[in-house]
Amino acid sequence: KETIIYNHKNLMKIALITGSCGLVGSESVDYFVKKNFLVIGIDNNLRKYFLGNDGSTLWMKNNLKKKYIKKYKHYNIDIRNFKNLEKIFKKFKKNIKIIIHSAAQPSHDWAAKEPLTDFDVNAKGTLNLLQLTKKYLSKKVRFIFLSTNKVYGDNPNKLKLKEKSSRYDLPTKHKFYNGIDENMSVDNCTHSLFGVSKLSADMMVQEYGNNFGLNTVCFRAGCITGKNHSGAKLHGFLSYLTKKCLFEKKYSIIGYKGKQVRDNIHSSDLVNCFWEFYKNPKKGVIYNIGGGRKCSCSIIEAIKIIQKQAKINIFTKYIKKTRTGDHIWWISNNSKFMKDYKNFKINYNINKIITELVNNYK
Repeated sequence: KETIIYNHKNLMKIALITGSCGLVGSESVDYFVKKNFLVIGIDNNLRKYFLGNDGSTLWMKNNLKKKYIKKYKHYNIDIRNFKNLEKIFKKFKKNIKIIIHSAAQPSHDWAAKEPLTDFDVNAKGTLNLLQLTKKYLSKKVRFIFLSTNKVYGDNPNKLKLKEKSSRYDLPTKHKFYNGIDENMSVDNCTHSLFGVSKLSADMMVQEYGNNFGLNTVCFRAGCITGKNHSGAKLHGFLSYLTKKCLFEKKYSIIGYKGKQVRDNIHSSDLVNCFWEFYKNPKKGVIYNIGGGRKCSCSIIEAIKIIQKQAKINIFTKYIKKTRTGDHIWWISNNSKFMKDYKNFKINYNINKIITELVNNYK
């Protein structure tokens, strides 16, 4: 339990960030502190319970508290606890200008072990925040939800993919060749339980925008990456892969011959999306967001890039059984967001992303 010590009457503007010590949360803290916000961070390191020591974000919590002594206030609050969250909203309600909700249970595999916990964190936790926003804050407040491409279930796997030497891909004339857009159905498919809990939250965020007039947005992201990522076996594909390859010189590939494709968006590019939405908010909108083709890679392509950059040989082990809900091919089509926010652009390509990860781990 922590006591709120700030006098909110003396504050100008506040960014409330859940999951503030995770990859996207910590990137958001850095960004909004530099924009002269006081940041209220909510993170109880439940990630360690989900993902083990590799997933712990305690190191980032310590970094943020040391780096931003006067601009960052941390609360070890569980987003499932409505009453504890309510204390924050009551205290700071006049000054909260934006909520970035990035706290989540992030793993397919873990969700199947404890579906009640997964749903409570992802769905109920989101509903708690939405209801408190509606009850205590101005309708002008921006509510940004970090959703996921897993809301589409395995519908992407029904695309007629072609197997190439290092990846699966679509024909160049296919309507989704440059990425999957928001018109893909979320129905008539198999989701992981994680995908269902995130979809429930996603729909609720839309509803509070469309029904109650709040400025809400769902960013349906693909793989998010960056040097702040605490990559673990069950979550954080590119960060974990890079770490395993550099430190152990081996990696276990699960399913699809290692030719499954992901586009990767750097956390700084994603947070720039948040800022664009902050400047010009909308109500109940959804956006697919990712790195696009220039930031896409298969697992075996990523391993080859790491081998070349680090000048090492990496041993791979292949596990034939695929993961439930795993996409064979995913590239995000950002055109809807880029049409609405013409100043936005992707700054990181796949080589720049992996170079940063390799140098950071070195």
